[in-house]
Amino acid sequence: MKKLIVSLLAALMVLSVVAGCSAPASEEPAPAATQSTAVAAQTPAVEAPQVEADVEGKTIAFCYQDLETEFWVAGHAAITQALKDAGCEVLEYNANEDANKQLEQVRDAIAAGVDGIIIIPQDGESAVTIAKECNRSNVPIGVFNRPPSDDSANNIVIVADNKAIAEACVDYMVSEAKKKFDATGKKLTPLIMVGDLGDPNAVYRKEGFYAAIAKEPDIFNDVIEVDTKWDADTALTNLTAAMQANPDVDFLFTSSDFLFPVIKSVLEPMGKWKKVGEEGHVIMGGLDGDSGAGALIDEGYVDGTGVQDVYYEAYTLLDALLKAIANGETQPDEWLYDPGFALTQANLAERHDYMWGNKLR
Repeated sequence: MKKLIVSLLAALMVLSVVAGCSAPASEEPAPAATQSTAVAAQTPAVEAPQVEADVEGKTIAFCYQDLETEFWVAGHAAITQALKDAGCEVLEYNANEDANKQLEQVRDAIAAGVDGIIIIPQDGESAVTIAKECNRSNVPIGVFNRPPSDDSANNIVIVADNKAIAEACVDYMVSEAKKKFDATGKKLTPLIMVGDLGDPNAVYRKEGFYAAIAKEPDIFNDVIEVDTKWDADTALTNLTAAMQANPDVDFLFTSSDFLFPVIKSVLEPMGKWKKVGEEGHVIMGGLDGDSGAGALIDEGYVDGTGVQDVYYEAYTLLDALLKAIANGETQPDEWLYDPGFALTQANLAERHDYMWGNKLR
């Protein structure tokens, strides 16, 4: 019998090699009910958990829609390394952002007789379809970070509390905006870069943004929404147009950190890429917690970001799924949540190394 021993150190060693291969592109998802408690800002750094499960010799299919962001690369590395350490054979399938292709790959994996499946789905609807396919064949399935759009299928799901995490980050941004408003009497013009709303994560991040903005309605002009579709080129085109039409934007939230290079490319030529405290600084925040955002916070260009804990999510999902497999459960059904936290200029000294992206630098 071999026990699954997930080593955070081992995962980080792998990530330090592969993280440099990720390129900014698109990020994404979550279900029926989110926990709307204020984000647990005191979430401790992830300890290397020990998950005892008799899974040696089991075959696990890992089906992902792509590895287009640093977050997905980090999650992929942590999951695959942990499975291999447990003595599992890992079959990997990359759907290249094609939901139909991913469904066929899952069917192939089921036909191959795998003992369990982990997916990063293309979107919430396809996650439901895939989970039901697994249910029909009594193959346990775990869904990583991008949740099904509803809870009609049986699956183990781990997802960040996107609404609460976004709200925590934007709460800090709003507090900075209030200081500026009190000093100048001038309303700020807010802009949100919205993700693909077919992805539940994007929906909840947008909701978190508006929940925070609504707490100080008198200090803001109307919100400008920029559609990104989780695509850098789309984001560049739409943000450029929005900034040309609204050059007074001075409060900007991106629903994913991978878009900060796009934001810089638009703001810098306009003279609006300024550090905190400099004249013309645009109050900025994001969500994910990647290394690029970490560097920009350190340098003072970005005020804060909401942090998903990629390691906690990977290990929590594996713990639940592999125990279910070891216990002979074919249709485990559980929703698990990553409370996350907001890393800001105000708590940077205490919380810097709690962010997964900063561990990669």
